[in-house]
Amino acid sequence: MSVVPVAAAYDWVLGVHVVGVVLAFGWTFALPVMFAVAARSDPRSLPLLHRIEYTTTRVLLNPALTVVLGAGIFMAIDGHHWGDFFVQWGIGAIVVLGGLAGSVMIPTAKRAEQAALEDLRAAGTGTPEPGEAYRALVRRLQLCGSVMWAFVVATILIMAAKP
Repeated sequence: MSVVPVAAAYDWVLGVHVVGVVLAFGWTFALPVMFAVAARSDPRSLPLLHRIEYTTTRVLLNPALTVVLGAGIFMAIDGHHWGDFFVQWGIGAIVVLGGLAGSVMIPTAKRAEQAALEDLRAAGTGTPEPGEAYRALVRRLQLCGSVMWAFVVATILIMAAKP
């Protein structure tokens, strides 16, 4: 009779770490598609999408980053990796990503929601056109989101390669 080995705590925590990353950032890769469809289909939905964007960042991304950090700390201690580059990079990435989410993405999405609402009020019953203020906020969200995606992808590659 063969015995099935039990996974070590490190393996379970690694799984939690990966799930945390997926929960924190997986949904963000769909945002450009959702906003493009909404802008073409019904521009009146844009304020709601921005509310969903900043609320989800606050209630999903930020707590998931905490899980990712906690699991990463456990694995660094358990595997004696504190001095390794990939651990230092991961900690730095969490600080940068959390900082950008809290200082740029959430407040800018809130302002974009308000700008979109103003554009809707100005349009009355006509077809709303995004104003310059709204477009500038969306450009800021797109730029910051692209930087964050680059950090996420780079971090995944660095964690996988462990240089």
